[in-house]
Amino acid sequence: MNKLQSLLIILVFSVFNSTLNAQIKLPQLISDGMVLQRDVEIPIWGWASANEKIVVRFNGKTYKTSASAAGEWKMDLRKMKSGGPYTMTISGKNNLEVKDILIGDVWLCTGQSNMVHQLDIHDVLYAEEIATSNNPNIRHFKVPTTTSIAGPQDDLDGGEWQKAIGEEVRPFSAVAYFFAKKIYEKNQIPIGLINASVGGTPIEAWIPKEGYKNFPAILKIIEENQDSTFVNNLKKNQPSVPKEVDEETDKGLIGELPWYDINFKPKNWRRINIPGYWEDQGVKDLNGVVWYRRDIDIPASMVGEKARVFLGRIVDADELYINGVKVGNKTYQYPQRRYDVPDHLLKAGKNVFVVRVTNNYGKGGFVTDKPYYVFTKKDTVDLKGYWDYKVGDVFKPFDFSTVSNGNLETPRPRRINPQNEPTSLYNGMVAPYHQIPLKGILWYQGESNTGNPKAYEAYQRTLISGLRTVFNQPNLPFIYAQLPNFMDVAYLPSESNWAELREAQLAASTVPNTAMTVNIELGEWNDIHPDNKKDVGERMALAGLKLAYNEDIVYSGPIYDSYKIEDRKVIISFKHVGSGLTTDDGEALSEFAIAGDDKKFVWAKAKIEGDTVIVWSDEVPNPKYVRYAWADNPDNPNLYNKEGLPASPFRTKE
Repeated sequence: MNKLQSLLIILVFSVFNSTLNAQIKLPQLISDGMVLQRDVEIPIWGWASANEKIVVRFNGKTYKTSASAAGEWKMDLRKMKSGGPYTMTISGKNNLEVKDILIGDVWLCTGQSNMVHQLDIHDVLYAEEIATSNNPNIRHFKVPTTTSIAGPQDDLDGGEWQKAIGEEVRPFSAVAYFFAKKIYEKNQIPIGLINASVGGTPIEAWIPKEGYKNFPAILKIIEENQDSTFVNNLKKNQPSVPKEVDEETDKGLIGELPWYDINFKPKNWRRINIPGYWEDQGVKDLNGVVWYRRDIDIPASMVGEKARVFLGRIVDADELYINGVKVGNKTYQYPQRRYDVPDHLLKAGKNVFVVRVTNNYGKGGFVTDKPYYVFTKKDTVDLKGYWDYKVGDVFKPFDFSTVSNGNLETPRPRRINPQNEPTSLYNGMVAPYHQIPLKGILWYQGESNTGNPKAYEAYQRTLISGLRTVFNQPNLPFIYAQLPNFMDVAYLPSESNWAELREAQLAASTVPNTAMTVNIELGEWNDIHPDNKKDVGERMALAGLKLAYNEDIVYSGPIYDSYKIEDRKVIISFKHVGSGLTTDDGEALSEFAIAGDDKKFVWAKAKIEGDTVIVWSDEVPNPKYVRYAWADNPDNPNLYNKEGLPASPFRTKE
């Protein structure tokens, strides 16, 4: 027997021995404090030694099974009504105990950052909500961010169930929390929220392979990604992006004194306003590091008090220094900058505030219309106004589309970003518990797909059918949030990718047992993560009460149905008019645009007549098309039903 054969025998024996002697293990989700779905058989599964006998005791019943030769086991527990808490024991060669189990309704909450955003991030607006939260029957499990392009994973890498009690509620998805709170207030049934969401991710990453049967190009990518040799070669042949932030080239860090040092004496610095982008204040097309510095006068009454600094939002990354001490930092543009000041750092009189801002693409600087101040309970000092600035580093432009090959520029090979690859987030963050029954799914996503809105409707339909397939629930309620308003307000009729994506979301609402909530007035022009998460969650709850709980309620605002043209006017009919159409401000209808065959849109006059809206313009004698709230950020979309729910943006088509 040669050495290789001996090693193979040892390897096979060790694998066999580990399977033979494995202890019972449960999935991460089946843990203390979990919520199980009521009124259906409850699957429990796990791993053990090969052929090991497994005994589960739960709520006075005993269930028995045996593990397979591969050490896998599964059993179904009987249906149960809502209730708890219960304890479950699992026995074999070892014993496990899962405590504080509730039987209620389980909702999968998924999508990108606006589903991620925790109450903690919005703790200024929802400070009282956090302080007074005291409902142990609402529970939340944040799935750790995990990608897998190789295929579906068997288990999660961490995570725990938390209760909506005091500070423990801070990590809850804010949207999901307000959804659950409203549902619970109505039904008094425990709610379990499984939060599988990741910021900045496209819909394609959340769709299971089962959903892509009609997408051969994506199936090819999935197959390639499962080939480790192909993936490794692709990574090996991809040139790395040049390191952008380099402390060895930032002039603010390599001098005798760093520019944040209290003893540093600025020379030849220029003046700039906060808030604002530097490209709008005399700095042309700069990606790099810019330092801001200002002496801030602090009154004696603030010294020794607990202080915080609000620095709005900054594009992209920042570091705040006060009197030479680093107070806080963020590494990307979206979080709100809210920093606690170390005790005794502030002094009466002059205090040196320095902000190091790093921008990688587009305009850099401080987002306008956000809070900028330092404060205690007693006093507030405004930080807006003129500061001094100096450029510390300039990044060289980098072309992501081509690679240099001698004198030729050739297209770059496909770059793999795991969290953006088809199925990758489903595989890592949803597949490990596809066995469990759900009450429904909440979905808040779309921002990352606004670059290609025309493809979104097909993807959303595929997501819905794919998830229903893998969870083996063909009519599983699927509730999703239409994108809110964002970016600059449009004062002229214009084209809009965000409007097109909202249209794709609206078109997907024809899938049976789905509901779309409209949020066209809940956004912020300068923040892709608006503070108002309560209304988003509560509108989803209205849809949930209708779809999942069969409540006879109005759950949607007006939805475009059809149109006809009479006497040079376009008559628009709607579904979901509730008690009738109205405006939310008592003013005339706005945000309607009209066009003829040339599709040159102008603002139109519009009036409500029964359950229809009549649209016309003297500038368009032969109208053909109508749009409503068709913009990234429409100025005043004021068409509602009398139940207070806004109409979805739409456009008519031939």
